[in-house]
Amino acid sequence: MKRILAEAVGQADWTVNLRNACSTKIRVTEGRGIRELQAQTASRKGSPSNLATRRWEQKFWLRRKAALFLKRTARPEIPLSLASQLFQTSLSPKLPWKPARHVSDAQNSACKDSLQGVQAIFSVCFIGRHLATSASSAPLAQDLPTIYKPPTTGIISRLPSSWIPYAELIRLDKPAGTYYLFLPCMFSTLLAAPMAVPMASPLEVLSTTALFFSGALIMRGAGCTINDLWDRNLDPHVERTRLRPIARKAVSVENAIVYLGAQLLTGLTLLLQFPLPCLYYGVPSLLLVTVYPLAKRVTHYPQFVLGLTFSWGAIMGFPALGIDLVSNPEALAAAAALYASCVAWTLSYDMIYAYMDIKDDVKVGIKSIAQAHQHNSKTALGVFSAAQIGLLATAGYFAGAGPIFFIGSCGGGALALATMVRRVNLNDVKDCWWWFKNGAWFTGGVISLGLFGDYVYRKSQEESRLTAQAVGDA
Repeated sequence: MKRILAEAVGQADWTVNLRNACSTKIRVTEGRGIRELQAQTASRKGSPSNLATRRWEQKFWLRRKAALFLKRTARPEIPLSLASQLFQTSLSPKLPWKPARHVSDAQNSACKDSLQGVQAIFSVCFIGRHLATSASSAPLAQDLPTIYKPPTTGIISRLPSSWIPYAELIRLDKPAGTYYLFLPCMFSTLLAAPMAVPMASPLEVLSTTALFFSGALIMRGAGCTINDLWDRNLDPHVERTRLRPIARKAVSVENAIVYLGAQLLTGLTLLLQFPLPCLYYGVPSLLLVTVYPLAKRVTHYPQFVLGLTFSWGAIMGFPALGIDLVSNPEALAAAAALYASCVAWTLSYDMIYAYMDIKDDVKVGIKSIAQAHQHNSKTALGVFSAAQIGLLATAGYFAGAGPIFFIGSCGGGALALATMVRRVNLNDVKDCWWWFKNGAWFTGGVISLGLFGDYVYRKSQEESRLTAQAVGDA
């Protein structure tokens, strides 16, 4: 056995050769044991010891099935050190050998050798399968940067060195997440503006949108901090996240918690700048922010929880402009449909995002919608996109939107989503990142332009009506 292992390790592609050597040894050992048992059984048919021989045969077949099971389904997360230890100890019997009565010494010896041969193969298969799986699914150590290098370009590179880990913690250099959190807020603001009584002025819309963007920037950073605190023991094992500040120990857990408290306090301060009802609508979203990192561990649809969190702004624009959702059923229906539309959008773009880590997520036990729909991913993206546009049109219907909205927001959004679904290469990490990063404005920008155009048109119509009414009264 040691010779087989040594010969396999000596080859260039030693993981494959080791696995092949293990498979060959299993076949040889099983074949020899089966032939011996068949010969022993045939020679002693009808004898008093036939029952004992069959018992040995049953034990052998049980071990054989166990060997095949381990060979095919060896768990790759078994540490290599443990597998090596198992290999060393398996060269000697793990269980005491108890000779059966009414069975000759030759039969006992043959069965014992066969069982020990298969038993010794177990750990070799563990090693070969573990190393082969690790080589195919995990990046090689020499292919990864061994030392963290501070950024040399971008906004973070201009900060003091002591600030850089905290800026990286809130993903200041990757604003796509902030855009995805902000856009539902802008959607609801533009959709609600014509429904306000009186219709919201452009200054009100602009100031409300600016407050929402500030809140999105702060709360997205808080969400990233919460996520990294939950994932601090998982991130070091994922290629893309292993150099995050908490994972690389640049920010301690205690400092991260203090930093999170400061972010939440800042977010609360911004929330208090809105009308008081916004406080009642906004605070419950904090529960969803906390739950999302846990959802990744228990369900393949954590993106749905993320959608519930990131889409909360689709509701906030209505109370921010003084619209009471409880007493206004049309506004409530429009807000609910817009919220559901944004949840469907989150399922689409975060499914693309999840494909960047799909191999590492499987390795560390993180679940995602990309794993659940790996074999029908484009179909799933198409369904989510169709649901998004359908719900968006429903929201416009209840809000009394005009043709500019349906042509610009719904038609343009459908075209942008169809282009993304058709062209994104889910097997290319860089392409997934490109579509995730730019999709915020490809889809969200088109929808926003349609909503803005509809607001401008309806605002001009109202002003014309008021002017005509004033002239008539005069």
